[in-house]
Amino acid sequence: AEVSSLPLINLDFNKLSESIDAWVKEIEQSQILIFSGGFSAGDEPDGSAKFIVNLLKNQKMKDAVHTLLQRDGMILGICNGFQALVKSGLLPYGEIRDLDENSPTLAHNAIGRHISQMVNVKVVNEDSPWLKGMKGLEYTIPISHGEGRFMASEEVLTELYKNGQIATQYIDFDGNIAHGMPFNPNNSLFGIEGITSLDGKIFGRMGHPERFAEGLMKNIPTANYHNIFKNGVEYFK
Repeated sequence: AEVSSLPLINLDFNKLSESIDAWVKEIEQSQILIFSGGFSAGDEPDGSAKFIVNLLKNQKMKDAVHTLLQRDGMILGICNGFQALVKSGLLPYGEIRDLDENSPTLAHNAIGRHISQMVNVKVVNEDSPWLKGMKGLEYTIPISHGEGRFMASEEVLTELYKNGQIATQYIDFDGNIAHGMPFNPNNSLFGIEGITSLDGKIFGRMGHPERFAEGLMKNIPTANYHNIFKNGVEYFK
């Protein structure tokens, strides 16, 4: 894949407007839009998600993202990127929209602090180009976040389950869904680590598969590469 990575320059109104126009131009000629993980402003409440959501709600950006999806484009969000997808409405609704009291969210970890460790996750649904051919496979990947606790009402959780939108779940050493420490360190409901939109084109997760590389994590024999990126690229070949 050819990657175009643009900074958001917000030193003043004019530079911000120029940045948004540049982003829109790139999105218009792209097939995949990715919001990566990373700290912003010390990962204060909502982390960088609040800034990404504000940007996504700009009408130019909103139109560009919706047009991308309408022409069969795909979106991926990791960690803070996942937070942005959830808090913009792109997950689980598949569109940028205002949220209400019934919308799912990502809250502070139950332990009340940042957590950085390895976790085991299982792909439970592959009805997504990002996860094609991976159902039932287990991966050991890094996490690093302070607000990764997926929260939703029982009604929303049931709907996500029925729709097959629950994509990846935290599991224990025996392969069972993990509902708390240490295997589900943020205490996400139903062990949810990642979800998709209804059509599977949008995927968001808390784990960091991009942080794996051969030669790293040698003390974690089960560490492996959950190569969702390869799937995303091959979808368009």
